[in-house]
Amino acid sequence: MFVAKVIGQVVSTKKEETLRGRRLAMLRPLLADPDNPKKFLEGSNTIVAIDTLGAGTGEVVLFVQGSSARQVDGLKSAPVDASIVGIVDSVSVLGEATYQSGSK
Repeated sequence: MFVAKVIGQVVSTKKEETLRGRRLAMLRPLLADPDNPKKFLEGSNTIVAIDTLGAGTGEVVLFVQGSSARQVDGLKSAPVDASIVGIVDSVSVLGEATYQSGSK
């Protein structure tokens, strides 16, 4: 499981039948800062993930990749490599709050 920030949405009118009606979100993975483990840095890569939870742009989410992505209800036969499985409310590292939803 990984942590990422939703940076946008992907719209595709023509797609595999098992993806019809599914939202697609553009994610930017968050990495621990090697100089300060209580801080997150945005990675440089982007990932498109199935969003079954309705996460909005700017929200921090939990996502899974690979075969785990198809364990989400209704995706067993879908050609999916990443799925959002949670919307993060808060993160605490070494006893200190490092992220709280609704704050920048």
